[in-house]
Amino acid sequence: MSTSTATYTVTGMTCEHCVLSVREELEEIAAVTAVDIDLDTGTVSLTASEPIASDEVRAAVEEAGYRLVEPAA
Repeated sequence: MSTSTATYTVTGMTCEHCVLSVREELEEIAAVTAVDIDLDTGTVSLTASEPIASDEVRAAVEEAGYRLVEPAA
């Protein structure tokens, strides 16, 4: 089974509750198998069983009340 990883930057997170909210929304995306969030940098790394459209990631982040910056390099 192949996996896909992608890294994004999310702005507006200020505490662990913010991280939890974003993580919960991202984990609802069907193919997501792992979510790693660095609060200090706003970096969000997703591991999934298949590539996920950035629009889907953006929608999940916005549902949590935060903003997705274009995928990090």
